Amino acid sequence: MITHFSNVELNTVSVKGVKQFYSGQLRFPIVEETSQRITFQPVDHCTITFNLAYEPISPVHIAFEVPNSKFLEAVSNLKASSVQLLKWDDGREIDNFETGENVYFRDGDGNLLEIISHFYIKEDVIEPKGSLSLIYLREVGFPVPDVIQFREWLVETLNVKLDKILDNFSFAIGGTAHCVITSINRKWIPISMVALPPKIKVSFGVTDHVFIRSVAEKLQSDEIISFQDGELHFNKLGYYFILKVSDIGAQVPSLLNLPLSRK
Repeated sequence: MITHFSNVELNTVSVKGVKQFYSGQLRFPIVEETSQRITFQPVDHCTITFNLAYEPISPVHIAFEVPNSKFLEAVSNLKASSVQLLKWDDGREIDNFETGENVYFRDGDGNLLEIISHFYIKEDVIEPKGSLSLIYLREVGFPVPDVIQFREWLVETLNVKLDKILDNFSFAIGGTAHCVITSINRKWIPISMVALPPKIKVSFGVTDHVFIRSVAEKLQSDEIISFQDGELHFNKLGYYFILKVSDIGAQVPSLLNLPLSRK
């Protein structure tokens, strides 16, 4: 089974600009840096990589989970680092929803970032990291023309579970990884940002090689990019996916008290 997001790889038009924002303002540790590429490690077991690209950027949406007891401190630290929070139509920056609260902001490439916390998350399972007290990468957005078709493919191929099942929006969940499946006709909140499909490479940590082989057997030949060194690389609707075995246990979601782990 899928346990978590282990890497997200994006394009950027400025490696220096990315470094100033993610290292200088968000205080993410740098684990690799060249003139063409930079990689950050905001939380354990997950990295974010930016590659210099000479082409337009379609912004991606990503969200980090924060312990609820640390949420307001994280928001304060964002502001102290001169990060401009996005506002809802009524002027508020923090959104309080049924199970938690969140804020949104953007980087220099226009990527829509989110800090989110949930009341039900147990806070003694994963040690928070950095000035924002991040515990894991929770969400990555996948705008698609047909939400129903894509989420059904994810369920059949990756054995994920679904939540908030609508015709134009769904969560496809494996472990702590929440794939946000949204229609290209549904704009990202809170600023009604057009949901363009980004050029992105997403790596999932999985429990074992048995799961990887089972996924490979379900894929069409034109979807598989490579299958070597224990990793499976494949493509769907222009999205590049990688499966690799991780040492994160399958019990983490239940220890965190994630809702689908209780079902």
